[in-house]
Order: sequence, then structure tokens, then C-alpha cells
Amino acid sequence: MCHVIVTCRSMLWTLLSIVVAFAELIAFMSPDWLLGFPRSDSSASGAGVDSGEYRPSLGLYSRCLRVGARGVGVSCGPYAGTFGEVASGFWQAAMLFLAAGVLVLGGVACISIFSLCFQSILKKSIFNICGLLQAIAGLLLMVGLMLYPAGWGSEKVISYCGPETLPFRPALCSLGWAFYAAIGGTLGSFLCAVLSAQAEIATSSDKVQEEIEEGKSLICLL
Repeated sequence: MCHVIVTCRSMLWTLLSIVVAFAELIAFMSPDWLLGFPRSDSSASGAGVDSGEYRPSLGLYSRCLRVGARGVGVSCGPYAGTFGEVASGFWQAAMLFLAAGVLVLGGVACISIFSLCFQSILKKSIFNICGLLQAIAGLLLMVGLMLYPAGWGSEKVISYCGPETLPFRPALCSLGWAFYAAIGGTLGSFLCAVLSAQAEIATSSDKVQEEIEEGKSLICLL
């Protein structure tokens, strides 16, 4: 018989697991990892249109540039048609680690929804298993984030950030929100790993067992 067990700690863990997975996925796909140095649109200036300065953005495999006859449109899309065309070997390695971490977090997020009804898999606590996976995902993401700035010396990044760009030195570029979101998601994955233990304690407490013995199928506890 399926017992739906909802506690504050288990619900917090489930919601945070979903948020962290989405945050990492959105950050991975975003072109806003690096913001290039400010530049003006010459075609707009020649046409007498004051479009102001803009900053192109560069992601792991995508970018955003201002385009159009008057420089008023923004085009975002992949700059790399294949994996081998990614700006740097370090970025290729970073993408592999980040993608692996995102896949693990996505899988755990899906499983966490079912944890409301199933608290064990093959007699092993679903919270402990998911917590371990989230810690592993956090390590994968951490490695990916450490590899990412090592690729700043590539020709692609130099064209966005200036000739003084070096690995771990973005020169005229600044970090975009996607990089900080990825860091936040990495920290969140470790927090989820800690909360999973608390969720396990909450759903296996004596109070929960008493309500199960009373025949209740829906158990809600603070």
C-alpha cells in the first residue's frame, strides 16, 4: 500500500531539488556566461541612429550579438555547429562535467516527486540514495566550473574580451548571470544532499509510524 508522507523537511528537499536542477539546466543553455567589452554599432551610427553601446554575450556553445540594418535587433544562437567547434578544449571538458551534473540533478528531481509516495528503493532509503547522487552531481559541477575559466585564453573569447585575455583573466569581459546561477546551483546541490538526510529522519519518525499503524494513507506533518 502506498502511503503519501508529506513533511516540511521532505517537501523542502523536493522543491529545492527541482529548483536546483532547473537553475543548472537554464544556466548551461544560456549564452550569458561572459559579457564582452562595450562596443557601438557602426551601421547604426552611420544611419544617424543613436543605438548606444551594447555588450555581446558568450556562453559555453552559444552567443548573442546585435544585428540588423540599424543594429536594433539581437540574434542569439549557437556559434558551434558541432562539439568540436566549441571555443576551447577546456570548455569541452567543462561542458561534459556540467552536462553530467545536470543529468544527475534532473533525474533526482524527477525521483524526488515520487518520494512523497515511495520512501525506499530495493529496501534502500530513496532520500539517502538521492542525497548521495546530489553530492556526486555537485562534485561534477564543481569540476566543470573550475575548468571553465581555464578556457578564457581561446581565440573566441579573445575576440569578445580583448587581446589581453588569458586563462582565469577575462580582461575586458565580466561574468554574466549564468555563471553565478551555475555556482548557486552547485551550492544548492550540496545543500540538497544535506537536506535529504533530514527528509529521511522526518519521514521515518515515530509519529509517522504511529499514523501508518492507524491505517492512514495520507500523512501530513510539520
